[in-house]
Amino acid sequence: MNERLLQFIWQHQYFNKDHLLTTTGETVEVLFAGTHNTNQGPDFTNARIRINQLQLAGTVELHLRTSDWQLHGHTNDVHYKNVILHVVWQHDGPANETVLELKSRVAQSLLNRYAALMQQQEQIPCSSFISSVPDLVWLSWKERLIAERIQQKSQHIYQLLEKTNRHWEEVFWRLIARNFGMPHNTDALEAVAQSVPITLLAKHKNQIHQLEALLLGQAGLLEQTFTDDYSVLLQKEYQYLKKKHSLQPIHFPLHFLRMRPSNFPTLRLAQLAMLVHESSHLFSKVLEAASIALIKKMLNVTANDFWHTHYTLQEPSPYKVKNLGEVMVNNLLINTIIPLLFVYAAEHTRPQVQQKALEWLRQLPKENNRITRLWQDTQVPHNNALDSQALLYLKKQYCDVKRCLECAAGNALLKRN
Repeated sequence: MNERLLQFIWQHQYFNKDHLLTTTGETVEVLFAGTHNTNQGPDFTNARIRINQLQLAGTVELHLRTSDWQLHGHTNDVHYKNVILHVVWQHDGPANETVLELKSRVAQSLLNRYAALMQQQEQIPCSSFISSVPDLVWLSWKERLIAERIQQKSQHIYQLLEKTNRHWEEVFWRLIARNFGMPHNTDALEAVAQSVPITLLAKHKNQIHQLEALLLGQAGLLEQTFTDDYSVLLQKEYQYLKKKHSLQPIHFPLHFLRMRPSNFPTLRLAQLAMLVHESSHLFSKVLEAASIALIKKMLNVTANDFWHTHYTLQEPSPYKVKNLGEVMVNNLLINTIIPLLFVYAAEHTRPQVQQKALEWLRQLPKENNRITRLWQDTQVPHNNALDSQALLYLKKQYCDVKRCLECAAGNALLKRN
């Protein structure tokens, strides 16, 4: 037993409430267990309890043992003056001290299931019996997980809105650049985007080699000695533009090692340059797009001809057309566009935009990675990107730290008969 489990038992009233008595013989009826308090003070607020026919309203404090009240210094703490009931797992105080003891009223099967979850070494602690969780539980729980995940992603978006004086196109530009840096160059490519704002790039959008020069140069990738004509051209162009716009290159390390060539920052920056070259007011177009197919068409750009035989500026490679590809386009939609649409919808009270974003998430295919393959083996319903995003978040934020008591699936498993 631990205090978090005891709080869970009280919150959901998972104990035998027949003939409920305090240690001094008063009858107890729980009218409302209260609201779980995660801040300073008693564990539950706004509780309503009837003791010996007297109805009380106030707070409830829980401890493993009665003596913990004194041990935790609650006696003289003003935050605990309004406690109407002290609930304990085991009473170890004087016989005349009034508490509600739960030890003999909780089903051993619940305690055994909780112990099994905590001792489980699998990456998904409940994987061996999670298939018994009803689909209806998963339906509502996934929606909650998606809301939490988008809320988490929104924090960075709000920070960028603050920094850019709520310039949505600029925020979109920085977020897109960040996403192009996945998996290991996100911060670096966002820094590149910050160093060359979208308004500056707009002045050069008709010249793809100038856009490439700006982005590659700002990333510090044009500082070597080149022999290839195109690389030399980019280097000279950048030196001119750097002086003209008083640019300062970023000082973030860029990673190439243990990475697929298609994710090399050189190629991603070239594709990013092409996206700027072929579009204007991109966020406005995304906002008004009627279908996800239109967005995919706008995003699936192809780097210019030089990159068909290169992944870097120096080493040639076998010919391959370097388009962005479906997987990367879907990644941009899931991790950048949809979260930004949610924030925009909240900021401008446009629920139809939020509904559109959710529908797009349902239309996108489920992601295929190590974590989603783990979930596939559990037979949890997993059909689209909304499902995979929810399950990715569940694994990281709940399963990895064993927050089973706060998980709807964990709750369903613990309380089953």
